[in-house]
Amino acid sequence: QVQLVESGGGLVQAGGSLRLSCAASGRTFSYYSMGWFRQAPGKEREFVAAISWSGGTTDYADSVKGRFSISRDNDKNMVYLQMNSLKPEDTAVYYCTRGGTRVPNRTPETYNYWGQGTQVTVSS
Repeated sequence: QVQLVESGGGLVQAGGSLRLSCAASGRTFSYYSMGWFRQAPGKEREFVAAISWSGGTTDYADSVKGRFSISRDNDKNMVYLQMNSLKPEDTAVYYCTRGGTRVPNRTPETYNYWGQGTQVTVSS
């Protein structure tokens, strides 16, 4: 069984930065892609970023490209989301998720395991 635990969320002013972390259990962490999704109140869950099993390939939603950066440390079973130049519209619960394949994917149905989420609030 895989468990994902996010941390690092909080309240930040517009223009600020946060770094989200996701700790994963299990020995197969390095075999699969990882992703971050977010869900704002009253909205559907949306793709934010994803990274391949090796970390060599990344993908970002257009809304965060150039501001967010996803990375992973397979030795520590960790994945990170560095968020810079935050905007009020980035306010959401952010979820860490493990994919069922080695390559990044934007479709939530391709991800097998999800964390409980961490709240990010950006004030204007």
